[in-house]
Amino acid sequence: MQPPNRRRFLRQAGIASCLGGPLLSSAGAISPLFAAPDSKRPRVAAIFTVLRFRSHPYNILENFLGPYYFNGKLTDPGVDVVSFYADQFPDDDMAREVSQRFNIPLYASIDEALCVGGRKLDVDAVLIIGEHGDYPYNARGQHLYPRKRFFDEAVAVMRRENRFLPVFNDKHLSYRWDWAKEMYDMARAHEMPLLAGSSVPLAQRKPPLDLPDGAEIEEAVSIHGGGLESYDFHALEVLQSIVESRQGGETGVARIELLYGEKLERARAAGRWSQPLVDAAMDAEQAMQASRQDRPSTGVFQAQPSQPPPPGPEGPHAIAIEYKDGLRATVLKIGSSSDRWNFACRLRGETTPRATAYFNSPWGNRGLFKALSHAIQQHFIQRVEPYPAERTLLTTGMVEAVMRSFEQQGQPIETPHLEIAYQAKPWNQFRESGRTWDIITAETPQPATFQPRSFAELQR
Repeated sequence: MQPPNRRRFLRQAGIASCLGGPLLSSAGAISPLFAAPDSKRPRVAAIFTVLRFRSHPYNILENFLGPYYFNGKLTDPGVDVVSFYADQFPDDDMAREVSQRFNIPLYASIDEALCVGGRKLDVDAVLIIGEHGDYPYNARGQHLYPRKRFFDEAVAVMRRENRFLPVFNDKHLSYRWDWAKEMYDMARAHEMPLLAGSSVPLAQRKPPLDLPDGAEIEEAVSIHGGGLESYDFHALEVLQSIVESRQGGETGVARIELLYGEKLERARAAGRWSQPLVDAAMDAEQAMQASRQDRPSTGVFQAQPSQPPPPGPEGPHAIAIEYKDGLRATVLKIGSSSDRWNFACRLRGETTPRATAYFNSPWGNRGLFKALSHAIQQHFIQRVEPYPAERTLLTTGMVEAVMRSFEQQGQPIETPHLEIAYQAKPWNQFRESGRTWDIITAETPQPATFQPRSFAELQR
């Protein structure tokens, strides 16, 4: 519940830049490589559900309000966050205190945030983070996050002035396919650069894995250790971010099926997926964990959960995917680990699988948001999508089909609406190489409060 004096409080917040001058550390100067042009740093409105410890808004904004490490370099965000809109204020809310401390006004509506308290659009980009918070689930088990509402209210301001801005939308576009497609179509109709999706594809790959141009992929697997929908989405994005570069480009998905319980065991026995691929993917994770410095520190640094979802499949599950061009892929939920992100594939003419594990960071999944924040900032500065929005439109539809399959007790779902064709361009420069984890290690204390500038102090 919002306090009765919320609007008065929001009106009293001042407006000022969130960053001072350049900040240096003994690790070296802030990288100028990705800085905004000196003449104009994009002004960003941050629209989010809830700002509390280790929520997605926390993990992203700590890389927007101060220098952060990307590929081992202390990097200036290159943008200025000039307004906040928070949808909820839980007991452990940080939005009001962060607003006051950084002199970023916290507004009562998205319209006001985009106009920075005035009457006209007064920002250059919109950061939408619609994850975490106290939102209900539907009977299908989908978390009803307000991403579409946030997007619509932001676009309404742009349409009023016929000026359309780059937008980032955290994770999948919407829990409803028709809404997701509407968001994508709106962005394309008005030439709005649109970036969305998961942070995991940007993580360090161990061992390094880059497929040759035009690779002919016969089969692929993507493995995670989390829950239905939320972690399935990340695993689908890992899968899609690699297979989209195959020979002929992406042509779309024809069929999705969720397998669990006895159906899962029958599918395993029937060889619905290649066990050597699964073994290779899991072996990559074991090799990564064999080194002590690559073992994420977990435990107390976990975001507080919202209301629990309806019961899902117990134990492991699999998502069988048939692509329109004949490619077979499987997403597997194995065990219970928020740090498990593995991939393997087999190329035509090769007998040995190509496999990798994604290392999130010594701080667990919190570290994934550094590379993602960097990609978002370049999206805002350059007004060019670092990687295609069609990827996340497709994965949004895939995870929605998974949930429909679950609702129908694992029935296959035909997906003619997911015949989405696109060509991926190279985006390696946005991925974390691992050099950051030579600076931030498992022994580096994690800031337990919102202290963005503390990253610049690690080497002092």
